[in-house]
Amino acid sequence: MNLKFINAKQAHEVYKYKNTKPKLHRTIAAIWYNKSCRDRNKKPNYVNIRIKGNNKQCKNTMKTAIITRINREIKFLHIKKQKRNEQLYKLHLKWESYWDKAWHHTRKHIEFKLLQHRFTLSKFLLSTN
Repeated sequence: MNLKFINAKQAHEVYKYKNTKPKLHRTIAAIWYNKSCRDRNKKPNYVNIRIKGNNKQCKNTMKTAIITRINREIKFLHIKKQKRNEQLYKLHLKWESYWDKAWHHTRKHIEFKLLQHRFTLSKFLLSTN
């Protein structure tokens, strides 16, 4: 499907929608990854916590600190996901009112292309876990 835009502003808004959607998918994948790490008691690579000592107290403190760090990251990612969803919702409403039926076909085309991207992303995450 080839889109013909009347002016550059239309193209800018459509590409803004198109570029925000993969960011949302990456955020959702990161939430899934962090939750799976937390549930499996695995330490993600981004968690760098150092505690001196090697006794039982230090190990418990380390474990609690890792879980707290992962929970904070999940909370941050949920806020980020909410913002992205709001952006997409506003763009969707704007273009739905502006283009009527043409927006539906445009959105379906964008969704199909991004579904392929999401599939490869989830395949990659499953292979790294």
